[in-house]
Amino acid sequence: MVKRRHVHAVPAKVEFEIRFPRVEGYTQKIQNRIAVNWESVPPLFLEPGRIPPEVEVKALNVTNEGRLSLFGPGRIDDVTLGEFRAKRRMQELVFDLARGLARHYIAQGHCEIPPHALFPQLARIIGWYIDKKVHAQFPAHKKDLFLAPYYGWLVERLVEAIRPDTSQGEAPEVPIFESSRGPGSTADVDFWTSREVREVLRSHVNFVVADTKRWEQSATYHLDKHDAVAAFVKNAGLGFAIPYLHNGQMHDYLPDFLVRLQSSVEAHLILETKGFDPLAEVKRDAAERWVAAVNAEGCFGHWQYGMARKIEDVPRIITEAANKMAKAN
Repeated sequence: MVKRRHVHAVPAKVEFEIRFPRVEGYTQKIQNRIAVNWESVPPLFLEPGRIPPEVEVKALNVTNEGRLSLFGPGRIDDVTLGEFRAKRRMQELVFDLARGLARHYIAQGHCEIPPHALFPQLARIIGWYIDKKVHAQFPAHKKDLFLAPYYGWLVERLVEAIRPDTSQGEAPEVPIFESSRGPGSTADVDFWTSREVREVLRSHVNFVVADTKRWEQSATYHLDKHDAVAAFVKNAGLGFAIPYLHNGQMHDYLPDFLVRLQSSVEAHLILETKGFDPLAEVKRDAAERWVAAVNAEGCFGHWQYGMARKIEDVPRIITEAANKMAKAN
């Protein structure tokens, strides 16, 4: 018989409690300028064989709610891939996307920039992204961006990346908190598991549940021993999620750990221990967006995000996060 363990918050260890906001989206009011933090925007790779030799093409529409969609009225054409590429220019793609995105932002009511001023800003951002961040592996071609799934992924990358330009006086993007639930807490953790567990000291929760034999156990060891860690918790049964957009649908990204740092102010680190994941950069961008918005709102202290690709990255990321807070204060 498999032994089951009760994973729960320990009242006597309340000093290690970690609280966090529940974010379901973001809001921004852009008045004059938009910008992109290019370092955090994930690239887009065009792979051979993903687009069939014969394709159906259709124009992008904007729904009554202001959302981008490939559904609705409009002619659908069947063309061969070579024929399709020969008839397209990259500037056409840039202008088509800029028009669609301008209509999207204006329809949402979050943008006060007149269309004639918004369009050229979007066109410059789109052109730069296609030139620098889109990588086509032969025989794929950048003109394949006109086609699904790449067109939709390109729109998603851009919508998720565009922010108010705070360097030009714009107000920063802020989070929309869940209205049905209040902030989350390690005090809410209470579940049973048959997975392997490990007892820990600096956690409000009695056990860390290991999803893998090496990654979580090694990361847990570093977190429990590092001098800069005041408290930590594994994101299991915790309900901490970061929203992100992929393939036209919203998803929840569940990072591995939340860490409260030793600091004179309330400071936290979201820590991901990541092996191979084709959406790793998309999730990183979503996490950076979450961090920037929550920090701008200010009610939940200061947050940072770190992704460890190797176990030995974990103590380095913790140290860097702690040093950053020490310099800021």
